[in-house]
Amino acid sequence: MNATSWTFADAYVTEDDVLRTARARADEVGVVPISAGSGATLRFLAAVLEARAVVEIGTGTGVSGIWLLRGMRPDGVLTTVDVEAEHQRLARQSFKDAGVPTQRARTIAGAALDVLPRLTDGHYDLVFADGDKREYGAYLTEALRLLRPGGVVAFDNALWHDRVADPAQRDDETVAIRDLVQQVADTEGLVPALLPVGDGLLVAKKVWVPESGD
Repeated sequence: MNATSWTFADAYVTEDDVLRTARARADEVGVVPISAGSGATLRFLAAVLEARAVVEIGTGTGVSGIWLLRGMRPDGVLTTVDVEAEHQRLARQSFKDAGVPTQRARTIAGAALDVLPRLTDGHYDLVFADGDKREYGAYLTEALRLLRPGGVVAFDNALWHDRVADPAQRDDETVAIRDLVQQVADTEGLVPALLPVGDGLLVAKKVWVPESGD
């Protein structure tokens, strides 16, 4: 795919003023949100899953959260975790701008690996990770516990600025993402795909496990 076609595809679903304002807030605090194409993919996944419960690792200023909420059921609740309380304050403003009722977006300030173990096993339809790349492997472990059978885990930056595909790139973040991509491919009970949207979106479905005797 050439650059023109990739740009066309990534911008296929356009963003409204609410999302553009959330992006402007991200620029102000140095946060890099997901692309419009990745956001549209998250909304699609949430809609296909008819998601009622979603976990987001890395709130930012609410760009990805808005996309997710727009795909979820009207009664769905997004639980979003970020170590930066100020980013979450801006995200709550973005959610308000989007008309999201306060009870539908639960923001938790804290380190993901401190917060995730407190969440309920097997309760969530979708887990989206856009946090510390060096912790992606640990996020996968937590996601597999949190997801119901049939649920989906998604990781942003799975191509990491074209570095993951280049074996000469050996910095900590690139190696962690490269290891995650391989781990997801090798994990029994996952149906994976690596989508070339945005900076790469790695997705995997947790398959249903038949009960004994079925």
